[in-house]
Amino acid sequence: MVSFGNIRLVLAVAVTTMVIGIVVAISLKGSKQVSPTPVLQKLPQNIDVALHQARFTEIREGTAVWELVAERAQYDKSGDKAYLSGISMKFAKTRSSGAITVTASRGEYTSKSSDVMLRGAVHMVTESGIDFTTESLDYLASRSLFRTAAPVAFRHQRLTLTAQGMEMDVKEQRARFLSAIDAKVAGL
Repeated sequence: MVSFGNIRLVLAVAVTTMVIGIVVAISLKGSKQVSPTPVLQKLPQNIDVALHQARFTEIREGTAVWELVAERAQYDKSGDKAYLSGISMKFAKTRSSGAITVTASRGEYTSKSSDVMLRGAVHMVTESGIDFTTESLDYLASRSLFRTAAPVAFRHQRLTLTAQGMEMDVKEQRARFLSAIDAKVAGL
């Protein structure tokens, strides 16, 4: 027959062994050094900060005129320019005109003037269905004007035209082409 004292002794030894085993397991797992993976790449010398999903907004008279979202933004040390990539810029609908959406692969934002220079696969679409494509487009905030000297392809309903250079007033959404226009109307 097993005595009550022997059972106590066996249980005490088992509990002590389990506690020692747990402490050893924790100390072995906790003592392993995990080398941290570098999160950021080294920034160029003229860049102070790099952000993902950066947002910029121009506000006039308490109303947002446009909002720009960039997949990546890098600010230079002077604090005046941000170099952007993966750009989507949305202009708010106004009483006289519909919303405008502009996308580009890269660009620059100047904080002092709120001007935006868009470069690479620039695509503009208005709410009324007008569609522009070009490789270079500048937004001049003081004049609410888009301007380019690059070739432009314009499409609206059945009309397709190309020209060298364009200016477009954002408020009125009227485009003025700076050179001879080559136009085609589908169905004619």
